[in-house]
Amino acid sequence: MISSPELAHLVAAELARHITDVVVCPGSRNSALSLALLARADVRVHTRIDERSAAFLALGMARATRRHVAVLTTSGTAVANCLPAMVEAHHSHTPLAMISADRPERLHGTGANQTITQQGIFGDAARTVQITQEAAAGRPLGELGAVVDEAFSSAQVHLNVALDTPLVDGLPAVTGTPRRLGPSAAGRIDHGEIALDRSKNTLVIAGDEAWEVDGLQDVPTIAEPTAPAPFNPVHPLAAGVFSREQVSAEGFVVDTKPAQVVVVGHPTLHRGVLALLEDPAIDLYVLTRSDVVTDPARRAAAVGTRVKATGAPAKQWLKICEAASDLAAEAVREVLDEEEFGFTGLHVMAAVGDTLATGDTLFVGSSNPVRDAAFVGMPFDGVDTFAARGTAGIDGTNSQAIGVALAVQAAHPDELRAPRTVAVMGDVTFLHDAGGLLIGPDSPRPENLTIVVANDDGGGIFETLEVGGEQYRPSFERAFGTPHGVDIASLCQAYGIEHREVSGLQELIEALIDTTDLGGFTVIEARTTRETRRAMHEALAKKVAM
Repeated sequence: MISSPELAHLVAAELARHITDVVVCPGSRNSALSLALLARADVRVHTRIDERSAAFLALGMARATRRHVAVLTTSGTAVANCLPAMVEAHHSHTPLAMISADRPERLHGTGANQTITQQGIFGDAARTVQITQEAAAGRPLGELGAVVDEAFSSAQVHLNVALDTPLVDGLPAVTGTPRRLGPSAAGRIDHGEIALDRSKNTLVIAGDEAWEVDGLQDVPTIAEPTAPAPFNPVHPLAAGVFSREQVSAEGFVVDTKPAQVVVVGHPTLHRGVLALLEDPAIDLYVLTRSDVVTDPARRAAAVGTRVKATGAPAKQWLKICEAASDLAAEAVREVLDEEEFGFTGLHVMAAVGDTLATGDTLFVGSSNPVRDAAFVGMPFDGVDTFAARGTAGIDGTNSQAIGVALAVQAAHPDELRAPRTVAVMGDVTFLHDAGGLLIGPDSPRPENLTIVVANDDGGGIFETLEVGGEQYRPSFERAFGTPHGVDIASLCQAYGIEHREVSGLQELIEALIDTTDLGGFTVIEARTTRETRRAMHEALAKKVAM
């Protein structure tokens, strides 16, 4: 039987063919693997002490690179802490590799310390591939390579490596040559071609995982912030206009309901938009490159990956879509100008949008921020935007934002200054992953990252939902609002991160411009209100009702 250090060396060599980055968490059972990966000159090693944050850091890097990034942990609950990130990776079809060290089989069921059932721990999110010293002994090296290659043919990978004592035997020699890898196509599915007559009034709804589809470029499109910027954008607040058969405008009656809707990717954000997918009067076509077909009512006329387009959008339809979109965009501008609503998260996102430039990267937190991004006009051409839309959770957001920033700067090694990354999130989201701000002195740090925290002291998203209604107010704060009163400035000081606090729109714009000029890693805390959120959304809805 080969030793644990020997097996770790072989596994590290096979991993280096598939990854350029790994996040290592300290532990004993994974010590041989940690040392073997640190000895690889072709693998960048990031260290984190919290496995949950480590997995989300890897996920953030993987989002930006579209290739596998690995996270390495010891045995026991360390592995279980990676489940949330793996679930998000699975549902967003983001490549992610989990490498867990395990006790040998002889210790399972004996009450041995730090021993749990790790095989199959990620359920349907990632199949476990078991690697043992016994199975590797006396077999050709190519056999292990084939096992690893087969594992990495999936987008989500779990290699569970059982290691027995002795775990280490001196520092391994440095090996490998740095190189670059392109995006992974793991998990990509081609569902074939569908025929589409664009002369029928057509609306495209592009969500997360959307791509630029040949034949749909000039079709009016409601695009979520993480989708490509469309040529003919339609504001999501205009969805209510398209749900009606006709509307009256300036003495004219126009037909506004589309004959067909084409879904690209995985839209999730807006109830009004998603209602169009369920409207039986509209023909539905779904385009996907994964195993997920976004069709809540299960009524799609066809599912494909490519389009054979005929005809062209009618000029009248293009004008209707443009007018509805302009009406919604103007409503947002008017609401932002109304002093009665104060300084809100929507104002924060508007300021960020106004200060983004071509070449910037944006990471948007779940709940209100990603919806606010859509309201202020995202996606923007020339700005790469990422968000956790697989399961739309708030967990791991700081870590993912840092991962995106690290991946962006690694992709531009010859530039004097790393390209700018901006992350926007709420205070609850920020605090949920406060530990993700911890970066050790020997790990790469973001060189140009600004995290903007819209701090309304609690869960602002719930103000706009059913539970934000008057009848629920007696229990609202304890169950949903959850005010915390955390001193974010002190928190940032503890982690050695620059902090700035602003309380108004112009002050925020100036702070964003300053960080654009200075770079570094900064948290801008925008002290906002959530008390007017519900009224503001009601005002928006009223303004776009025709």
